[in-house]
Amino acid sequence: MQHEIVRPILKAVLVLLGAAMFGLAAAQVSPTLAQGQVLYLPVYSHIYHGDLDKQGKPFQTLLSAHVSIRNTNPQVPLKILYARYYDTDGKLLKEFVPAPVSIPPLGTHELFVPRSDVTGGSGANFLISWSAAAAVNPPLVEALHADIQPARTLIFVTTARPIHPY
Repeated sequence: MQHEIVRPILKAVLVLLGAAMFGLAAAQVSPTLAQGQVLYLPVYSHIYHGDLDKQGKPFQTLLSAHVSIRNTNPQVPLKILYARYYDTDGKLLKEFVPAPVSIPPLGTHELFVPRSDVTGGSGANFLISWSAAAAVNPPLVEALHADIQPARTLIFVTTARPIHPY
């Protein structure tokens, strides 16, 4: 008797779970088109790790950051209006794109923060504004962080996300 009650409930739960997973997969397949956005990209000048030293501070590893702004549209160019680099305290350090830059269809615009530039800190970030003449696929914006040494290599990626600029 219990099996007769549990089976339909289990079946319903599995159907709902399957529908939810299908909906999530479908949402990931079809991107939302936009005519422009402001993107927030976390960037790390260094990372803390290991134990604390005698002054009570963690060890630091300095990193370079290679920022890649990729136009994912096969037919429409897009324009980068600005790429502003901020430090951990939110202070503007540098305007990497002082005048608008056009990125051709499927093209890429690159920015680079060298390993020797420690001004950003562990909470550095970029605000990147872009626009297009029509609603298009948003660009793919990532930062590849690296510290490549003879004995070890550290590499990781951060990805931008859209924010409201106000």
